[in-house]
Amino acid sequence: MTMGLGIANTMKAAVMHVVRWASLALACVVLLALPDTANAAVETKAERAILYDMTNGTVLFEKNADAPFEPGSIAKLMTLEMIFEALDEGSITMETAYPVSEHAWRTGGAPARTTTMFAALKSEVPVSALIRGIIIQNANDACIIFAEGNAGSEAAFARRMNDRARELGMTQSHFANPTGLPGSATRTSVRDISILAEHLIKGYPQLYKIFSEEAFTWNDIFQRNRIPLLEHSMGIDGLKDGFAEGAGHSFVSSTTQDSRRLIAVVSGLADEDQRDAAVLSLLRYGYDDFQTVELFNANETVAEARVFGGSKGYVPLVSYVPISMTLPSDGREAYRMRVIYTGPIPAPVRKGLKIGEIRLFKDKTLVQTAPLFTAEAVGVGRLDQRAVDGVRELLFGWW
Repeated sequence: MTMGLGIANTMKAAVMHVVRWASLALACVVLLALPDTANAAVETKAERAILYDMTNGTVLFEKNADAPFEPGSIAKLMTLEMIFEALDEGSITMETAYPVSEHAWRTGGAPARTTTMFAALKSEVPVSALIRGIIIQNANDACIIFAEGNAGSEAAFARRMNDRARELGMTQSHFANPTGLPGSATRTSVRDISILAEHLIKGYPQLYKIFSEEAFTWNDIFQRNRIPLLEHSMGIDGLKDGFAEGAGHSFVSSTTQDSRRLIAVVSGLADEDQRDAAVLSLLRYGYDDFQTVELFNANETVAEARVFGGSKGYVPLVSYVPISMTLPSDGREAYRMRVIYTGPIPAPVRKGLKIGEIRLFKDKTLVQTAPLFTAEAVGVGRLDQRAVDGVRELLFGWW
């Protein structure tokens, strides 16, 4: 849905005015209320939860989102990221095959009595089958087979997982093995898992489709997809559930409705029924109580940044893509927008320079950001213009 023209124009005018006259240097502050009658936030039994709108990168709800917990099988999503990245880089193919060691067979295969793809000892399994074993069958043996074949050992593979997690911005995560089997030092947060889920969905759209496959057969053993709620009317099409003693039941899921994709992550539920109910409640809340508000078109001026020593005193800041934000249908008074940049910008200024960002806050919590770029070049000013800027800085500061 689209914000009314009058409100949108008021917001734009407020951005332009306050940023232009904000206080020195870290630029500044657009405080923008969106008045409406308040509504109660959703309640959840989950100890940790996050609801994220992938469409424009807005956090709609969070509860203890950075608190660490043991994720159980949700850790397998990081193993999938490693496989998908290797495929994307071309270091492996779907036909690349890895041997089934005795360790993989005993720890994650039939003798372990955990979820498995029943890979036969001393056989070889292609990557295409390992992916389906991990996604559809939640197979521990498939994770270990890939880790050993690709990195030499589970420990070496876990080090790669941690390096990759840091690259993705997963600041609260540490992986000790590729399976998430209990007794390890594996920890993560629901925010980190939402980051990983978004990356899997956006980065590998063709591979992500495997999450929706109904079943997979390996070694003549047929198994249906284990992802909870996959056929629910909410339209969930991935990703994975997990369980660990002390952390309870967890679930990360994603669904698309009305061109909006939501990711919900919950953790710390007592049983599977509570887990499923918590996810569905968050997703319904996201679709029923929020709407997309279009704020700025692509290349439309969002604000102006102060220039020092330039032929012009200000340079327009724009986004190269439309800026939209997901806001509650009611109760918008808790939301504020701010435009932030480091300034003044010394001339010359080139066009297309990433100079700052627009931020959306709910109370004091940052829920969305969008980068801003200089819309045009600004050359070095004449001697008298530079002199005026110097005097202004000396006598009055920048603003």
